[in-house]
Amino acid sequence: MTDLKAINGSRLSSLCFGCMQFGGSSDASDSQAMYETCREHGINFFDTAHTYNGGVSDQLLGNFVQHGRDDLIIASKVAYTGGSGRDNVLQQFDESRSRLRLDTLDILYLHRWDSETPLRETFEALHHLQETGKLRYIGVSNFAAWQVMKAQAVAQSMGTGIDILQPMYSLVKRQAEVELLPMALAEGIDVAPYSPLGGGLLTGKYLSGGTGRLSTDKRYAARYGQDWMTQTAQGLSALADDIGVEAATLAVAWAGHHPAVTAPIISARNVAQLASSLKAQSLTLTEETYQRIEALSVRPAPATDRLEEAVL
Repeated sequence: MTDLKAINGSRLSSLCFGCMQFGGSSDASDSQAMYETCREHGINFFDTAHTYNGGVSDQLLGNFVQHGRDDLIIASKVAYTGGSGRDNVLQQFDESRSRLRLDTLDILYLHRWDSETPLRETFEALHHLQETGKLRYIGVSNFAAWQVMKAQAVAQSMGTGIDILQPMYSLVKRQAEVELLPMALAEGIDVAPYSPLGGGLLTGKYLSGGTGRLSTDKRYAARYGQDWMTQTAQGLSALADDIGVEAATLAVAWAGHHPAVTAPIISARNVAQLASSLKAQSLTLTEETYQRIEALSVRPAPATDRLEEAVL
């Protein structure tokens, strides 16, 4: 792995906190309370994006990180809108950095693949940010493995490279196991997967009539709306009851147990909701428990589709 570190040399924490809710479903008070709770639990890795809540996520996180900045690893994402052209990347980066009130960002992800813009143009912009001291590490989010490697070849030709990936990964979204995670291990790229709780499905709250993004956002409803996913959530809740650990804790710990995963991204609307995910830090899954969780959903076939060669 690339061994990402904070400015003062501190290692990356085993969990990352995603600030997508800051300024949205979490007001300033709840956001600050969650940030402070994360810091109390040793989390030094925080993730936001140019698009989150019209920039309010950036602004709130920027307010919180001014003290102890050198201990932290702050990540943002650009080019979800407007494409990955040089001008858009640089403009959105500058806007995010200004809102965060930081001289340097630790990680900047390309938020998604842009098939319309030459990779050389995009990575020239990112490399420029590194050369001018405004950016330390480069990441990509929502890329397929072939897209990562194509981008990596371009980046390396310029003397830089992709340091970290941010894919979707959970017990009900395991596509990353096919190529992305094996590729990351082979190439020494860190991985910070998002949505280890499957949009909240794996907490079990929807099984008892709870509400949240799956009940209010059509995109999340479509993403996690298959019957087998609900059955997996039911199985995880039953297993959690059996061993006396919360389902959300198991879900986060399971995602973090994969050898390619550096730090799952957790999130919440308030401190009470955050607590079960934080418990994953101190939970070491036995191989038996990991296999019991793993069996609750279908492991995707390897890229060659030769099932007899399937491995973790």
